Amino acid sequence: MGRKILFVTTDQQRFDALGCNGNRFCRTPHIDALAKAGINYTRAYNQNTVCMPARSTMLTGQYVRSHGVFANGVALPDDAPSFAQHLKDRAGYKTALIGKAHFEPAFDPLFKFRENIRQRDGDFGPWRGFDYAVHAMHIANFRGTPVGHYGRWLQKNHPDYFDSSPPLLNASPGGETGAPETANNPIARGLYHTDWLADLAVEWLGKLAADDDWCLWLSFPDPHHPWDPPASELNRRDWRDLPLPGGYPGTPEMIRKVLGRKPAHWLAYYEGEFANIEGAPMNFTPQQLSRDNIREINAKVHVMNELIDDAVGRVMRAIRARGWDGDTDVIFTTDHGELQGDFGFVYKGPFHVDALMRLPFVWRPAPNAHVAPAIVGQPVEQVDLASTFCAIAGIEPAEWMQGRVLPTSDDGSRQRALCEWDSQFPGYGFHLRSIYRDGYLLTRYEPSTAGQPNGLEDAWPQFAAPGTRIRYDGMEGELYDLKNDPLQWENLWCDPQHRSLRSDLIADLYDSLPPQRDPRLKVSAPA
Repeated sequence: MGRKILFVTTDQQRFDALGCNGNRFCRTPHIDALAKAGINYTRAYNQNTVCMPARSTMLTGQYVRSHGVFANGVALPDDAPSFAQHLKDRAGYKTALIGKAHFEPAFDPLFKFRENIRQRDGDFGPWRGFDYAVHAMHIANFRGTPVGHYGRWLQKNHPDYFDSSPPLLNASPGGETGAPETANNPIARGLYHTDWLADLAVEWLGKLAADDDWCLWLSFPDPHHPWDPPASELNRRDWRDLPLPGGYPGTPEMIRKVLGRKPAHWLAYYEGEFANIEGAPMNFTPQQLSRDNIREINAKVHVMNELIDDAVGRVMRAIRARGWDGDTDVIFTTDHGELQGDFGFVYKGPFHVDALMRLPFVWRPAPNAHVAPAIVGQPVEQVDLASTFCAIAGIEPAEWMQGRVLPTSDDGSRQRALCEWDSQFPGYGFHLRSIYRDGYLLTRYEPSTAGQPNGLEDAWPQFAAPGTRIRYDGMEGELYDLKNDPLQWENLWCDPQHRSLRSDLIADLYDSLPPQRDPRLKVSAPA
């Protein structure tokens, strides 16, 4: 028998969201306890800074260019490998995914993709190696159509709250300060998706036999926007009491100075000359953000994170009640981060900095495994998760898995982490390749391919038309010394004293990337 596995993920959560990682404004005692008893990885990185590619990497244990989901809107093939299927086939695990999946486009009003067809038809499994799968997203509906099983459930049982969230990817003002995509949500806490998913997780665990080996992926949609936790919980954190984040440069002049040291789209985004539609609403520019907007967004994010911590605590109590805690490994992480005021920005996009790439990443091995607690500072990656699940189950990783079992100490076995970005809209054509190594973060901008078709022009021609006049010729990039410049304000790419290091990191980057999937998958939806 292997050990049992609780895999908990969030969506769009920063490394510094947790108390164990230095957060002074958010209480996360249950996750902090897991970190104290286990291994807290302080340099964990994703392989892409948006949802679908990162989540496909977690499922498959493959780098983005191998599984092929290079951007939101690229559907993971139905026959893609799955760590859950491997655990079932090789070790007889009972498996479930409860929460956000997003391996296939969510922008699917015609129900072309299985992930959305399932909620329409009331199908709860099996799917992609999971015996049982229940889907929830950040909102209950998109333009009146239910989203996920959660949206269907809310529409049927509590229709008064079916429209209580602000529209996703619409920056209309809300909340108390007019912050984009923000609301004081009237929904009762027990009906909000975080508690709803915890209820389902406890229910599923309660149906298992005492001697079952199981793997539960509990995937919370928060703290991804819209920023709209239940209004009843907002007394947890008053936005008026929050300082601005350390990564916020301050005045518009300072913001422009910091952004002016970076490639062109950074400052153009702030000025409203670059529409970041691959990571934020079309109708948003950072220049419109007030300081109070940032404070309110961050306060609501803290509340969302505290509700997730409460839910984790509840599921852990259910595991202890079954007598399983000593034999259960818990891994907690997220898909990608959030800018949350850094550089004067919110949301995400083609911005390869720690705010989006560096992950909260905790592994609490089963106490019966007798693994010593540790803080590990060497780099690890999302791609390592699948192989680690296999090690917990006592089986060999599948031959298609490209990651390695996570180290349990700073043993010197890891030197680098890789991250990529490829545009989903053909009118943008950005391609970023990044490497973290030896305390430095380098991003090379490959030549832009704006105007080259990628499939979206066939499926959604109205979304294929927008573009940007910004073009990169392959000479641009970013290089940061994270030890001396943790905020990544000083771009050393053109610094003569770092020219040799830059060349070395670029060579290492391309030597380490796996071959590109050929042919490339097509973009089949906007997101």
